Order: sequence, then structure tokens, then C-alpha cells
Amino acid sequence: MSQPRLLGGRYELDGVIGRGGMAEVYRARDLRLDRMVAVKTLRHDMARDHTFQARFRREAQSAASLNHPSIIAVYDTGEDMVDGVSIPFIVMEYVDGRTLKELLDDDRRLLPERCAEIADGILRALEYSHRNGIVHRDIKPANVMLTRQAEVKVMDFGIARSMDDNQATMTQTSQVIGTAQYLSPEQARGERVDARSDLYSTGCVLYELLTGHPPFTGDSPVSIAYQHVREEPVPPTELDPEIPGWLEDITLRAMAKDRDERYQSAEEMRQDIQRGMQGMPTTAAAMAAAGATTAMDPVDDRRDDRYDDDDDYGYDDERRGNGKKAALWVTLALAVIAAIGVLLWMLAQDPAETSEIPDVANLSQSEAEQKLNQAGFSDITTEEENDDEIEKGNAIRTDPAAGRQATPDTKITLYISKGPGSVKVPDVTGLPLTEATAKLQNEGFKIGQQQNEPSSSVSKGNVTRTSPQGGASADPGSKIDLWISSGPEKVKVPDLSGMTKDQAESALKERNLSGSFTEEESDEPEGKVIRQDPASGTEVDPNSTVNVVIAKKKPDEPSDSPSPPNGDGDGGDGNGDEEPGFPPFGDGDQSGDGDQSGEDQGAPWWQYPFRSRE
Repeated sequence: MSQPRLLGGRYELDGVIGRGGMAEVYRARDLRLDRMVAVKTLRHDMARDHTFQARFRREAQSAASLNHPSIIAVYDTGEDMVDGVSIPFIVMEYVDGRTLKELLDDDRRLLPERCAEIADGILRALEYSHRNGIVHRDIKPANVMLTRQAEVKVMDFGIARSMDDNQATMTQTSQVIGTAQYLSPEQARGERVDARSDLYSTGCVLYELLTGHPPFTGDSPVSIAYQHVREEPVPPTELDPEIPGWLEDITLRAMAKDRDERYQSAEEMRQDIQRGMQGMPTTAAAMAAAGATTAMDPVDDRRDDRYDDDDDYGYDDERRGNGKKAALWVTLALAVIAAIGVLLWMLAQDPAETSEIPDVANLSQSEAEQKLNQAGFSDITTEEENDDEIEKGNAIRTDPAAGRQATPDTKITLYISKGPGSVKVPDVTGLPLTEATAKLQNEGFKIGQQQNEPSSSVSKGNVTRTSPQGGASADPGSKIDLWISSGPEKVKVPDLSGMTKDQAESALKERNLSGSFTEEESDEPEGKVIRQDPASGTEVDPNSTVNVVIAKKKPDEPSDSPSPPNGDGDGGDGNGDEEPGFPPFGDGDQSGDGDQSGEDQGAPWWQYPFRSRE
């Protein structure tokens, strides 16, 4: 059975949970933090292309700079070598849920109100990213997830760009980047994009959620892009009469060809959705009604401007007959009546009793409320949100916005700053635990989990690293996890028994240990290790000393054989009974001409080969 693939020595890949045009997404386990994550890797066949490498890294940078509940979080990035090719990867929050594309592919029909709630979740994410200067540029059902708790999560900032990026157009080497069914007209033309381009794509997604298919389809991306630029979508209520009119108005306003006629911000579109869900009149309905009163051109002109002659939504008298024409005029008449009704409702609000909402930005909460009261507004509610520029406790803005006319009974929402949305995490690496926690708490962070880990470079009891790491951005009040050094990693003492001294020294050196060698008389083979302290398998600190005992041969026991000659007798002449070539054994006198002094004339006799005399 093959071992699971390990990325960065930390992320154990489980299985593929998604594939795209340039990447694969795996379910994985973070072995260090013991949690499930999603790991996105660039496809191997695209890893050599610098364009895709750059786009992949830009996705990591864009998403990592955004910290919002409706945006899938990025935890880490890295690169892994596969067959000599560097494969970049992004470690993200693992979301247990399904994409909108999967729901649509299953032909799941959602209630219109649920579709509006999903659009509201997408707009929350876009409101935050736009506020941070980032345009997503690829909003589509495949990039929106629904969790099991029905939360909306936006992902894949692979072609996101900063709004102040001079290269933030949608063309690259004469090719349109994005997904054709959800391109805004300016994207399809290769023009510079802004936040309103994301709102057009959101309108296309909402259209598909309501009707079950995209607003425009065709045989090729080019034909679909042409429709985004030149043609109007079929109104959703013509495909499903159960769709509320206010939701159709919002969808079509978001999909206006001219970006100046769309919603100008994600916040504005989201507020209109909330008004519609509460049964209140929407700004989109008022604009649609006003447009209907000025669009009373001849029917043939409408057909010439918007439809081909054979289009099913044109008006051909010869095919449809006078009954169809009459139905059209009835529909237009009803639209006029509805527009007049809306206008009368708007005129019913006494303009003489309206007041301009004052600008209260940067005022303290009490000063802002007082200024609103002086302008005649008493129904004031407050909400807190992060702001990088407005001091904590001061007013950021109002809803409705400053400068607008409103009646005294208008509900004013006053937004109060909670301080910066994100601050830099201080680097406390190498500091003692008490000092590190104090420094983090002084910056407004809370202390999360604390874990020990071995370190040869950081003193025991000091911080080795944090998550998020020092220098990263995090919300004030968020938890910072700490890792504390437990000292150098222990090493196991090897088994040295039976080794020579040289072998034992080499084995200890491999474990970053040293040896202290002594000798001891033993019956074991001479020069071999007979004992060690600490014993094998014991865990000790690096650079520890191991006491090693080497066997030394015991001396031989004294012999009972006659003592060797002491040299006092006369030297033999070689004619005695002694064995030739061996020393005499003392049986009688040995006479000879030689003068033996008794001093050693070579090795002692007991080291010669021995045999018995006959």
C-alpha cells in the first residue's frame, strides 16, 4: 500500500475533492496542528508556465490579505518538488459543503428567498474585498460554496486584481480571462474592470439560481461574450412566474450593460435585497418603473435594437397575429400603471418635511447622535465594524448616507468604528513565554493554544513560533497560538555491545554523542565493548557523553613446571639427552664448551612449542 503524499513535510494529502482549469484541490490533514485543511496545487502540466505560476501566487496573496467569514481563509503557502518541477500549493480552510455549481448541476431549485440570501452572502464577501481594494473578477457558481450550516463562502481569487492596478483589465495575450457565462460587458470588451464588474457577475449568478440556467448561452465563449455586450437577458419572471418582481428588478439592475446604471457598490445592492425581503420598496423597482415610462418606442424599433428577426422574443406580426400585439400593449399599459403607482407613492412622501442627513464621520458616538438629533432624526441604531482609519469609538458613516434627503421618521443606522480590521502580529520568537504573552496581549491579542516542541536553536521555555506568524495581519482580539521550546530534541543511545573502540566512536558520533572509554579485564574478546552507560535505547540530550568499557585480556595463571634454568651451570655441548633446539629440562649435568651466563638469549622457554620427552 503506497504512503500518502506529504507536502512541505506537514500536509498529508487524502484525496482530490475538486479540479479546475489550472489546479487540483485535495482534502488533507495538517499533521502539525492536527486539523483538516484543503490544499490547492497547480497542475503538474502547467507548473512550468510562468504565467500560471504568477497567477497561482497572486491568488494566495490576494486571499491571504482578506480575513472575512464569507471568504475562505488561506492558512499557508509553499512549494513541493515533483519530478524536478516546483509545484506551488496553497493551504486553505476546509469547508464541509457543496458549490453552487454542484447544486445547479443536480437541478436543485431553490426558493427565491433562499436565492436572495445566497446573493446577500456573496455581496458581503465582495463588500469586504472591494473595501480592501481587491476585485474578484471571476464570480461564478463554482467559486461559491454553501456549508452544511447554510453559510456562504467565496473562494478562488486566482485572477483577482487590486483596483489601483493599471493592468487590471480582463485580457491577456489577446484572450479574455474569466468564465464566459458570467462576464460583464466591460470584461468581454477587454476594458478596465472595477467593483461593479463583480456586481454584474453576481447578478448573473442570481439569475441562474432563480431560473436554473445562465442568462446567456451559446456554442462558443465568443458568442456568449457578444450577448453580454449587445443583448438583454430574458426577464426571469417570463421563465418562472413565481419569482417575485422585486427580485427580478434587482437582478436586472445588477446586469445593466452600462456600469453607471448598475448598483455602484456591493453594499448598495445588498441593502436593496434586504429591503425587498422585508417587503419594502426597492430602488431597483423604482428605476425599472421610471425606465418603463420613457421606453415607449415603437415595437418594431425595440425589436430592431434588441433582437434578431428570428428571435423567439421579437414581435413578428405575421407570425403572432394581432392577438399577440394586443397582449404586448396590455403588458406595457400595466407597466405604465405600476410605474405611476410607484411614483405616486414616492410623491406622497411630503418633500417639505425632509431633511438632509448630516455628515458625522470621525465624530464621537455621542457627538454624532447629537448632530443627527439636531437635524431632526431620532430613530437611530448603532452597529460596530472595523475601520483602519477611523479611531475606535468614532462614527464611520450612516445609512442612508450623509447628504441624502430623508423624513424625520427615517431609521438611521450609525456605524461606529471598532478600530483597525487587522493589525500586525508582533514577532515574539525567542522571547520567554511570559514576556511573549505580555507583548501579544498589549497589542490586543488573546493567547490561544500552547504546545511544546524541541528546538536546538531556541532556549528551553522560550517561544519558537506563533500562528499566525509574526508580521502577519490578524483581527484585534483574535487568538494567537504559541509553540514553546522544550530544548534540543533527545537522541537515543545506540547499542555498542561487541563493537571495537573505533566502531563505537563512529556510532556515537552519528548520534551527536561522544564516548569516554576505559578498559577492564574480561573473558570477553579483547578490544570489544562489554558494557556502556547509559544503556542502549536511553534518550539523552545531544552532545552527551556515554561511558564505554572495553575488554582487556586477563594475565595467565602461574605454571607448576620446573623453573627455567637460571644460568648458573655450565653450558651444554649439544651431546646430552635434551631435545635438539629446546632448552634443557635439568636431568643431570650439562657440560659443554659454551659459557652460558644465564641471561635471556631470546624468548622465554614457555613461549616455545612444547612436546613431552620420551
